[in-house]
Amino acid sequence: MTSEKMKSPTIALGTWAWGDSGETGDGYFGSSLTQAGLEEVADKAHAAGFTLWDTAIVYGMGRSETMLGEVLKRYARSDYQLSTKFNPRIAGTSDTPMANMLEQSLANLGTDYIDLYWIHNPADVPRWTPHLIPLLKSGKVRHVGVSNHNLSEIKLADQILGEAGFRVEAVQNHYSLLYRSSEHAGILDYCRSQGIRFFAYGRGVCSARS
Repeated sequence: MTSEKMKSPTIALGTWAWGDSGETGDGYFGSSLTQAGLEEVADKAHAAGFTLWDTAIVYGMGRSETMLGEVLKRYARSDYQLSTKFNPRIAGTSDTPMANMLEQSLANLGTDYIDLYWIHNPADVPRWTPHLIPLLKSGKVRHVGVSNHNLSEIKLADQILGEAGFRVEAVQNHYSLLYRSSEHAGILDYCRSQGIRFFAYGRGVCSARS
């Protein structure tokens, strides 16, 4: 069983700064973002052809997802893609902690599926990676990636998913001209050789490379 190949634009718009304390002017990076201002951002982005929005349940502990979901109500769901993340560090103790966290993200975002679902931090790759498989089979998650994983963790996650007919389709790590650990560690070369999208994050913007 394999999923349809992921299609994504070159740049994803990050919404970390949308997950502030909820008080105007008290956001990350000194932001003073209101919903009206964010709607203007979304309109301009949409008009310019930017369609992939990246968030996480830990950004503002759900406020980023909720705000993004409200702003994107103005568009048809087929007009954009959503990227959000499971975080092992705040997982519950139930039998299905990842599925539970996904359901919360779906509710926050006002959607019934996520285009690209990430494991935010590696924590325990053999433990958490298999939880992605039933979510992919259910259709609530279309594609999966790993964020902040090192090369051996990426390979292990890909192996685990591969045994079920899926694969790691994207990697999201901190990468810039000044912070080049993914390049030096061979992650960029590995992604190129395997056809994995690499998303470089920093200051709320993700750019994808294949």
